Amino acid sequence: MSPISGKLLFGLGLAGVIMASAVSGPASAADLAQVEGQNAGGIAKMLVAKGSMSVWQYAVHKSASGDLEQAPLHKVGLIASHSLRVEPYPTPLKVLPIDESRK
Repeated sequence: MSPISGKLLFGLGLAGVIMASAVSGPASAADLAQVEGQNAGGIAKMLVAKGSMSVWQYAVHKSASGDLEQAPLHKVGLIASHSLRVEPYPTPLKVLPIDESRK
C-alpha cells in the first residue's frame, strides 16, 4: 500500500470514529469514553498507547431520496507507526449511525 493510500485509509477510518461518536449514541460513546479529550488528539494518543484499534470506514452514497450521505462501509484495523497524523474530518453530508448488528 502506498503512503498516500495508507494515510487516506487511516483518515477515513479515523473520520468514522469521530463521526460515529456524534451520531451513534451510547454504543460509540462507551468506546470513546476511553479516549482522552474525545477528539483527534486523544484518538492519536490511544492508538500510540495501544498499538492498534478498530474503527469504521465510511463511504459516500446516495440515499433513497437521492441525497448524498456518509454511511459505515466496514470495520478496519489501524496500526500505529512511527509517523502518525490524526485530523478531524468535517463533512457537509448527513452521517448515518453504525448498524450495531454489523459489529
